[in-house]
Amino acid sequence: MLQRNSDLLAHTLAHPETLPQSEAFTLADGTRVSLPHTGVLWLEPAGPTAQDVVLSAGVHGNETAPIEILNRLVQDLLTGQRPLRSRLLVLLGNPMAMVAGQRELEVNLNRLFSGAHRQGNTAEHQRAALLEGEVRRFFEQGGEGRSRFHYDLHTAIRDSKREKFAIYPFRHGRPWRWQQIEFLASCEVDTILLSHNPTTTFSYFSSNEFGADAFTVELGKVRPFGQNDLSRLAALETQLGRLLADESLALETVDRADITVFDVAQVIDKHSEAFAFTFADDAANFTPFPRGHLLATDAERQHRVAAAEEAIVFPNARVANGQRALLTVVPVGPDQPFE
Repeated sequence: MLQRNSDLLAHTLAHPETLPQSEAFTLADGTRVSLPHTGVLWLEPAGPTAQDVVLSAGVHGNETAPIEILNRLVQDLLTGQRPLRSRLLVLLGNPMAMVAGQRELEVNLNRLFSGAHRQGNTAEHQRAALLEGEVRRFFEQGGEGRSRFHYDLHTAIRDSKREKFAIYPFRHGRPWRWQQIEFLASCEVDTILLSHNPTTTFSYFSSNEFGADAFTVELGKVRPFGQNDLSRLAALETQLGRLLADESLALETVDRADITVFDVAQVIDKHSEAFAFTFADDAANFTPFPRGHLLATDAERQHRVAAAEEAIVFPNARVANGQRALLTVVPVGPDQPFE
């Protein structure tokens, strides 16, 4: 039982499909804890709170470092070593893929939100529906007028010239918030990509449907459980702890000159099995290419760099047809609305 060992990760890996039974208990400080489904943990302090925080990891099952960081935070909260003054929902996204050590079992879970899960019935489609329902219930029970946050934590398949970066979902006219960008920079996530189109990612779902400050956060490279250097995520762990305790985040120490912001220039989808990149398979994220450079071919289609220079992010030619195979990014222009 989670109440006995406080180890959400071990509990999830032991019961990746369904729980033998749900759990609900109260900590010594009055915090109400509930585990209604595998990898779904609610913590609600007894006292007044002003913010609702969703922390998710393992949406791709082989991205283990953020799962281990969240597990450490949960252990500290359940054993009373950290204070909690925020409502908190912790989600380990794809437990069966975690057990298998795979990114996904059948379908990319991070393309199945905002109702996209209705288009199929795989385990990932079902899990996306469950996760959506838990996030909706969590924010709606918190009520209006509260600060809402969702940080969906990942690691990348390939090396990157920028180890840690975050995607800021399309805001539909709402301004980008510098305070949130500074918060991520204080977590040593100092590169931000501004998205300008709706997507079916988990962070976009929370941002669009509930007005949450939400991000997809990339924290290094994929490694198996137990092989991550978690000291490289110490700043993230510290700042998330401060956020959950509703303490000062010390953002005044962040130097804006250290933050790099990119616009997403192109979203290149794969349309056929003939899709292929022209660059090397081991090209790192944020590798730049000049105007006119041929990036990919897809049967009769050709995808070229349109700006003076564009850098590649998330190249993956093995995605299913119809899914994103590549982003390109350019430095942010002066006309972006920041708050």
